Amino acid sequence: MAKIIHSMIRVIDLDKSLTFYKEALDLDIAKRLDFDGFSLVYLRNEENDMEIELTWNADTEEAYTHGTGYGHIAVAVDDLELEHKKLIDHGYQPAEIKEFIRDGQLLAKFFFVQDPDGYKIEFLLRHGHYQ
Repeated sequence: MAKIIHSMIRVIDLDKSLTFYKEALDLDIAKRLDFDGFSLVYLRNEENDMEIELTWNADTEEAYTHGTGYGHIAVAVDDLELEHKKLIDHGYQPAEIKEFIRDGQLLAKFFFVQDPDGYKIEFLLRHGHYQ
């Protein structure tokens, strides 16, 4: 059986991205590999064994395009309102909190925020399927 170990995204400003992922998701550098012209930085926290890999290429100045295939990364949190406020306090602009309700039952409570390169991250209340 395959185990998912990381998801990679390309970033323009590595320091800005590292700050965002630390402030927004409390992800720390698990491993950093610097090469001639590019760096690979793997981020995680104690909650996860899967990592986000940030790839920074020295020659790239134009924003990467996300195409129509990329959707988002999702994280589950215990206190959605607290996380929403924390992002606002750090100067980020999360979307409003929304709820999916079916037959009077809460299916999901969530909001989205974008990282410095425009990648979407969904914050979901730890509930039901989203643990």
